[in-house]
Amino acid sequence: MSEKELQDEEREVLLSIYEGDEAFKELSADTYQYKYGETDDIKSFLVEIKWGPNYPNEAPAVNMDTFYNKHLVDEVKNNIKQCILSEAEQWLGSAMTYTLFECIKEKIDDLLKQQPDKLITSEADISDNIEKININDNQEISKKLPKKEQLSKAQKRRAWDRMEGGKGGERPRGWDWVDIVKHLSQTGGKESDITTST
Repeated sequence: MSEKELQDEEREVLLSIYEGDEAFKELSADTYQYKYGETDDIKSFLVEIKWGPNYPNEAPAVNMDTFYNKHLVDEVKNNIKQCILSEAEQWLGSAMTYTLFECIKEKIDDLLKQQPDKLITSEADISDNIEKININDNQEISKKLPKKEQLSKAQKRRAWDRMEGGKGGERPRGWDWVDIVKHLSQTGGKESDITTST
């Protein structure tokens, strides 16, 4: 059988084995993912296996750099990848994707030994991370807007009288402008006028 025929046969077998399994996902005809552990658990991870053109006569590519695995320590990612690749060497020439996924299930406890149980939890870790952020002493982190002065009714009336009275006071910009929308609604031509004039 050719590699293409072997891949087609293995694809059918995988889809029938993992039918209804929420953890298994077929991304394309040659790329498959399997999720281990509970969603949002610090020790859960996703393994992605991609078949090359010569698969199964060559080992598949293993991707541990998916966004789902962002919480995994690099050592854990490397251990999982090495485990899959060393297992793949034993199965060259035969269908192996199911075997590789199951191999991880059997060795999952050993592979996750170096994964911490929690992310940053201690105050020391948090303070270390805060110290890494450089903030200029002169730079304000948040600027408060100055509080607007509240005028009494009498003060507002005097200010308005100063502007209206014309006794050296300035009028606000646009005090004599016409409300354009109101003006156009009153003077604008009707459609019948526009069509007859053209």
